[in-house]
Amino acid sequence: MNKRRVVITGMGSVSPFGVGVDKLWNSLKDGKSGISHTDELIDLSKHTIHIGGVVRGFKVEDYIDEKEAKRMDRFIQFAVIAADEAVKDAKLEDLGDIDPYRVGVIVSSAAGGFPSFENNHKRILERGMNKCSPFTIPMIIVNMPAGHISLRHGFKGMTKAVVSACATGTHSIGDAFRSIQYDDADIILAGGSEAVICDVGVSGFAAARTLSKRNDEPEKASRPFDIDRDGFVMSEGAGVVVLEEYEHAKKRGAKIYAEIIGYGQTSDAYDIVAPDPTGTGVKKVMQLALKDAGLKPEDIDYVNVHGTSTGLGDVAESNAVAEVFGDKEKNPHLLVSSTKSMHGHILGATGAIEIITCVKALNEGIVPPTINLDNQDEHVANLDYVPHKARKAELKNVLSNSFGFGGQNASLVITNV
Repeated sequence: MNKRRVVITGMGSVSPFGVGVDKLWNSLKDGKSGISHTDELIDLSKHTIHIGGVVRGFKVEDYIDEKEAKRMDRFIQFAVIAADEAVKDAKLEDLGDIDPYRVGVIVSSAAGGFPSFENNHKRILERGMNKCSPFTIPMIIVNMPAGHISLRHGFKGMTKAVVSACATGTHSIGDAFRSIQYDDADIILAGGSEAVICDVGVSGFAAARTLSKRNDEPEKASRPFDIDRDGFVMSEGAGVVVLEEYEHAKKRGAKIYAEIIGYGQTSDAYDIVAPDPTGTGVKKVMQLALKDAGLKPEDIDYVNVHGTSTGLGDVAESNAVAEVFGDKEKNPHLLVSSTKSMHGHILGATGAIEIITCVKALNEGIVPPTINLDNQDEHVANLDYVPHKARKAELKNVLSNSFGFGGQNASLVITNV
């Protein structure tokens, strides 16, 4: 069986820069940080960590009916809004002759509705067991973004959640890619959403000693590959892309942004939280994605790395990238950057946000920078991390990495059409 071609025909996002792909991309091009104090969402006096990538000034009633929105956790709201933008962008508001059973949704989350869980637990403790909201369960479970999107737009094909911690968004898009390749659907909305900047979310990650403590300089806190990095910055948002079979997209006159041509998946099988310091699983996942794409390492122009700004993770990933593609001396052509330096770590949504970023980079011939890289750690590989400022470049093929707690790894290769 010949595998079918899969292209991207729509995109939508909610990020610390606001609602919409344009706000995301313009901020990344300009090297702008979206990290600020989290006072809109949590009481800072209760926490040691005061910073994150908050969608500041967010008013859900501007996008979703207020009564409907009250039945959604914040992560579901973000997913629905990003999906609405992607659907509009792909001109799928009216399916017309498209079979709704051939249109699916794979939009998920790493954590689900932490704030709703937390709020209802407080209600139970303060007011009694019968005071839990009847909407509690559908507000917290991770498949609800897909369910709401399907219901909202009448998409009746496969609707499910893929959960792999911080690789969730990339795995969701990769699995959608595979499903269309093998004729299980013609169109799938795929991506991830996250909103866990709440007491339990911040406390949990802080207790694990994974978060940056640079409270006095939020915009400088996320600093991948820099010697002074001290952990990642937790953010919130959503990314959704419309994946579509190539001939199907052409037939209906859809705008084609890019084509997905390779997908790799591995597991470190090393530790629940810490990355394998040898980077073996990371190296293998990129090699599998290249093999699936039918490309050689020298064919890749840009790698959007996972690059979270953690001590072990940045070293392991950068060395794996150098082993696969060659360092700056062997392969001066290769550009590498971590956009988490600007938008922070959006957990289950971050892979989808970064796929959108890669598509925009391809379309505009601009590689977004790694900001805050003032003093490169001597232990990370000698790569061109595009420090501080975006750079114009001729891009044909790009690769994006995502890794999650539990050792899950995912890589996607995207090309211009």
